[in-house]
Amino acid sequence: MTAISVLDLVPVRSDQTTADAVAATLALARVADEVGARRYWVAEHHNMPAVAATNAPLLMSLVAAATSRVRVGSGGVMLPNHSPLVVAEQVALLEAAFPGRVDVGIGRAPGSDPVTSHLLRRGSTGDGVDTFDADVAALAALVRPEGVQVRVGSSTYPLRATPRAVSAPQLWLLGSSSYSAQLAGRLGLPYVFAHHFAGRGTDEAVALYRETFVPSETLAEPRTIAVANVAVAPTAREAHRLALPQVRTMWRLRSGTTLEPQELVEDAEEAPLPASADDALAALTSSWIVGDPAQAAEQVRELARRLGTDEIMVQPVAGATRGTPADRAPAREQTLRLLADALA
Repeated sequence: MTAISVLDLVPVRSDQTTADAVAATLALARVADEVGARRYWVAEHHNMPAVAATNAPLLMSLVAAATSRVRVGSGGVMLPNHSPLVVAEQVALLEAAFPGRVDVGIGRAPGSDPVTSHLLRRGSTGDGVDTFDADVAALAALVRPEGVQVRVGSSTYPLRATPRAVSAPQLWLLGSSSYSAQLAGRLGLPYVFAHHFAGRGTDEAVALYRETFVPSETLAEPRTIAVANVAVAPTAREAHRLALPQVRTMWRLRSGTTLEPQELVEDAEEAPLPASADDALAALTSSWIVGDPAQAAEQVRELARRLGTDEIMVQPVAGATRGTPADRAPAREQTLRLLADALA
């Protein structure tokens, strides 16, 4: 059986405040918990009007407290924006509070525009890429209960993310390129490919990851997940209609158009994009899974078969219609319920 997990960017609709968007996320997380999703991950993005996921560890704590069994993680923490020690302390504390339920997915993208990234990194002129390999290795060591020994002159200094840890969060590497695939393989880490964003190169990256995989203390064999944009409704026509606001948001992001809070479905229908966007939209959505429950379940199973994995992470991209409660995302909840039932 193919298991599903969830990636949530905490989208903010035009009819929502940030508080509403967070409340809708917690409601969606409870649905994920209820239907047996394996993981619920939140993202890190900055200065984006349509995304409220700015601080992954803080959102993880809220989701973990609102659920009882689903693993909670980051998809991901953008490590160049942070000190590895700070991230280690955050996730180690979460693991202490919610033992056996914490994942930490690590990425190297900025998660924002160049100005915001510059400010996040306190004016550093570097992009963090040159130290990323070492920072990932440092984080992996720091989250272990025994911590690390730091060399200071002629002596060593013990450093632990939390004083009395008895377990460690599971570290995953995120990416959409051959670089991330090879790094995950070389470090012996589980690997998540951003199929929902890249759309292409998934099979090649996963194959490269497996070819370069070196067993580690925490992982004996390659383990991989792909993320897919998914909208499911009772009919395929309705699913495509509900996906329209997210399609338009992604088109704006890729075309450099000003981002706004996510439109309601009716507003998106009343302001069609120019015909010149058709080819770009077709390419953009070619890897999405949008349809009725049977169609969506088969596409999820086929993606899992292609990649040789038993788990697919879905980003529920069904939008909201007018009159939807501001603190809920019923179409996103419906996507999870219908897909889980169909896969079962």
